Amino acid sequence: MTKHTLNSRTLWQGLALACMIAGSAAVTSTAFAGECPADKMKANAREKVDFKPVGVTDVTLGSIDLEKQPANIKGRELRFRKLTIEPGGIVPWHSHDDRPALIFVQQGEIVEYASNCSEPIVHKAGDIRPEVFGTSHWWKNLGKETVILYVGDVRKDPNDHNM
Repeated sequence: MTKHTLNSRTLWQGLALACMIAGSAAVTSTAFAGECPADKMKANAREKVDFKPVGVTDVTLGSIDLEKQPANIKGRELRFRKLTIEPGGIVPWHSHDDRPALIFVQQGEIVEYASNCSEPIVHKAGDIRPEVFGTSHWWKNLGKETVILYVGDVRKDPNDHNM
């Protein structure tokens, strides 16, 4: 086999594995990450904080211009990223009002501080967290292990470099 065929096969096998993981997680009731307890949910439970990114690396692994696809969604890009958050690291405050995303916690444990939850939300390896309209938050790695997140999001503004 040629190197190109092996690389293509490896890519497709990796994508198939990712889809199987996401699919199996989507059909089980415990697959979604920790969520805010119903009695702790309320609008504006937490105010915006102005933390800068600390100990976090954000790498775009791939993207697709959705306007050039059959869906023809103008001005939108589907991105797939890897975030690595060191112990003590912070993903700063950001909103998902115009940028829906799915986060997969591949390694470690991280705490989310959401605008609509009065308690911190803990996310562990294997969890998937949907981030949609109405979600504003920041995250912190309070543990001793590096956290790895894989993020699929639909970005409108190419200058939006929020994590």
